[in-house]
Amino acid sequence: MEYFRFWPVCVALGWAFFHCAGRFSSYLLVPASARKTTIQAWKWKNVSVSFLHSLITGTGACVEFYFYPAMAADVIHSYSMSSHILVSFSIGYFIHDALDMALNNMKKSTYELLVHHVLVILCFGLAAVSGQYLGYALVALVIEVNSVFVHVRQMLIVQGMAKHAKPYRLNSLLNVATFLVFRITTMGWMTRWLVVNRDVVPLPAYTLGSVALATLMVMNIVLFFRILYADFRKAKRDGSGAATRPSASGGGPSDRIQSTIRRLVRGTEEEEVLSGKTD
Repeated sequence: MEYFRFWPVCVALGWAFFHCAGRFSSYLLVPASARKTTIQAWKWKNVSVSFLHSLITGTGACVEFYFYPAMAADVIHSYSMSSHILVSFSIGYFIHDALDMALNNMKKSTYELLVHHVLVILCFGLAAVSGQYLGYALVALVIEVNSVFVHVRQMLIVQGMAKHAKPYRLNSLLNVATFLVFRITTMGWMTRWLVVNRDVVPLPAYTLGSVALATLMVMNIVLFFRILYADFRKAKRDGSGAATRPSASGGGPSDRIQSTIRRLVRGTEEEEVLSGKTD
């Protein structure tokens, strides 16, 4: 079968497209509420570009499966030029986003996101180079349907919208629903497929897929509980109306373990806006 040979051009075009989209967003689309600080303006630009990628690739993956059902029937050998272009285009985004974060927001939470991006680039790169596993890559891109709502949530936070506001609450419900359907269920199917088809997947590809899926599954489970904690918890209030916090004295071992788990799930307020970048 003749594969699309110009996929590196699509990768480069993907990078250029999202780079230009980021420039456009920086100059024209940053709301006044996100212009208070340089970092807030950058966060808006970064998340709006991620939203655009999710909208394009999530929709594109669903369209591909609709018009080319064979891509779902055989996720290794099935092929369409449009899926090859879409996956290559997505690689360009992840390269752009990794560079954008490394150059403009290099801090503790960024390392987690860079690990995610490197794993995705490697897995999608295998599909783009070989012309195989494109169906499997498309399944991964279906996750971007949920990422649309994850990034809308982030943009609402950057704008300072109250979490009890109707638009925020509606997006939160859609976010959780699509998280379970398009992210957790999809990754569960991908894991099951990899285990069942162990014998037909070469060891290097199986190893890469296993490491990537295990890492991303953990990251996404943590992200899910962070979102639930931030958007749906009913904080206990003390007499002054402030949320109660663990005692600064530390407490016993069980208290310290619970405190560590809470910090892992909660994250920090500063990092919350980018905590959903595991798309």
